[in-house]
Amino acid sequence: MNRRLKFGIEEEYFITDLQTRRMPGQPPAAAVAACQAELGKHFAHEMFQCQVEMASPTFRSLPEAADYLTQVRTGLTKCLAEHGLGLLCAGSHPMTTADLQPTDELHFQQLFDDYQRVARRSVLSGLHVHVEVPVDRDRVRVMNEVLPWLPMLLALSASSPFWNGAYSGFSSYRQTACDEWPRMGVPEFFEDEAAFSRYIDMLTRTGAIRQASDCWWVMRPSSRYPTLELRICDACPRIEDALCLVSLFRVMVAHAIAQPQPGSRYSPMSYWILKENRWRAKRHGILAEFIDERQEQPLLIGEWLTLAEETFGDTAAELGVPEVFRQARRIVQEGSSADRQVVVYEQGLLLGDSTEEALGRVVDQLLSETAGMPVAPPTLQQVAGGQ
Repeated sequence: MNRRLKFGIEEEYFITDLQTRRMPGQPPAAAVAACQAELGKHFAHEMFQCQVEMASPTFRSLPEAADYLTQVRTGLTKCLAEHGLGLLCAGSHPMTTADLQPTDELHFQQLFDDYQRVARRSVLSGLHVHVEVPVDRDRVRVMNEVLPWLPMLLALSASSPFWNGAYSGFSSYRQTACDEWPRMGVPEFFEDEAAFSRYIDMLTRTGAIRQASDCWWVMRPSSRYPTLELRICDACPRIEDALCLVSLFRVMVAHAIAQPQPGSRYSPMSYWILKENRWRAKRHGILAEFIDERQEQPLLIGEWLTLAEETFGDTAAELGVPEVFRQARRIVQEGSSADRQVVVYEQGLLLGDSTEEALGRVVDQLLSETAGMPVAPPTLQQVAGGQ
């Protein structure tokens, strides 16, 4: 096993006004310029001016990634604070999203022209992870080996229970909004990379897409790098949760690469169950009952993590991250970001807050967690006592 299996991370962030707790429709140009100067070549614009993206350098170990993410968030938080703004990392922003100005770049303008209201509604932030795949391995076959596990990663990452200033009833409304786009859910059933290439060629030839990267599935072979790219995860407020998901995906890809025939058990039934489990993950998050393909019986997230440790434990140890399953269980025990946000919101309402005030509490929690300074939510005793 290659302990130095290379990987990269992309994180998307919402710029947030610290007074109104909303996203500014058009943040000060000086604030965005300061963020760009902070990240240098690793800065990227997003569809809306109130968002920024970090595209990391290539990493060879998790400690490298941890140091870099900490540096990025600390630097961006400091830059924005000088303009009365904050950095918020979550799948969706809890407050309303009216009058957001699009980014004036040709690529984004084409998206707005092609997809109209779907694009204008797409105020979303994700955690994307690239993991290298050796050139002698078929990336689609490796992808097929990993795909059935993705709903578990979505459940652990879920951080978008609010949409446009209201509770959505979903743990990941981001993934629900993604389903408005074409080619942004579960990838089509491909046997291998040759079949995938024929599909891309057909879409390009018929004018359905401009380039291969216009397929935005929950996981895909990258069109720019020799990697598989994970795209299902919501952006994570806590760095330690983001790193856990990065590590889990890297372990899964490494395990798949090591198989004599990766993806050989991925079948139409696997595809059907994957789509159903994704639905359950975005709706209920870590509280969902998933389908176990082996027995076609309900599977709770804790049981699924036990199965994951049995399947990937040796690979995790070889990659030097045996603690990753303990970290995943911590997310389950403490609740996902979506769970924590809903608790803060509901407790605010019980304390007599208006809806906007309760959402403001959620924003404050997310700003603190993004900056690495989590604030404990009020206890049930405090709520009951009206304190």
